[in-house]
Amino acid sequence: MKKTRLSMMGAMMVTAGLPSLAMANECSTVRFVEVGWTDITATTALASEVLEGMGYDTRIDTVSVPIAYSGMENGDFDVFLGNWMPSMASISDPYVEKGTVDRLTANLEGAKYTLAVPQYVYDAGVTSVEDLDAHADKFNLQLHGIEAGNDGNELIQQMIDDDAFGLGDWQLIDSSEAGMLAELNARVPNENWMVFLGWEPHPMNTNFDMAYLEGAGDYFGPDLGGATVYTNTRGGYVEACPNVGELLNNMTFTLEMENQLMGEIMDEGEDPRDAARAYLKENDELLGEWLAGVETIDGEPAEEAVRNALQ
Repeated sequence: MKKTRLSMMGAMMVTAGLPSLAMANECSTVRFVEVGWTDITATTALASEVLEGMGYDTRIDTVSVPIAYSGMENGDFDVFLGNWMPSMASISDPYVEKGTVDRLTANLEGAKYTLAVPQYVYDAGVTSVEDLDAHADKFNLQLHGIEAGNDGNELIQQMIDDDAFGLGDWQLIDSSEAGMLAELNARVPNENWMVFLGWEPHPMNTNFDMAYLEGAGDYFGPDLGGATVYTNTRGGYVEACPNVGELLNNMTFTLEMENQLMGEIMDEGEDPRDAARAYLKENDELLGEWLAGVETIDGEPAEEAVRNALQ
């Protein structure tokens, strides 16, 4: 009986420790999701470098925007750093309202996202979306977006469905970030016309002489699609993994930071993780801001550990 009682007590002690063990296992790998946009590739690389320096494992999956949100709801992904608002509201808000996705801190202020044209088209008089249909033949009745299911594409399609600005007989061209910019690059030398999704931060703003169109505020939001980018997690993730949550709430980015990293990735062919690591080593002061109140996975101060890992 004594042996049985001790065995039962041991079993109870092991069982009592299971929740904390399960939580540790749940948090030890941070599963990022991104959607093929270079700005989010850059910020995800920065976060991954920091987390791995803290002793965590990271995983990154690239999917479409709708799948990113359904995946967070289903527990397949933990973190998404690219919730562009307000343009993504129609996709993200239902999940946030249900509580299956949590919207954390604003990680980037001052972004913008709306339709754009090459500067020579703007100089020819197309300064607003209201001017597009008067020159429909020069645009081949085409509005160029990025990947299918993207929120910007959905806004363009809504404009077409609403016959807004006379665009009801125009066509949305689904592509990708790289595909759309390759098409733009092919048209610019001969000054062929094109209207496309533009946004900042992005190297396109310096690689091309381009201008944003007025007038689409009812679809993309005011101030040329003025945007704030938020960090999202699956519902309850910060409560389950508070140390990672502290880091995520501390991590904010700037237009200058993202433009530099995106240029290195897109224009210079740098690997995103290599570019992120070099940036963190050159901008060491960020670690003090991001790692305030944050520990390694083993409970040690994170700042020194990450600095050592970056050497």
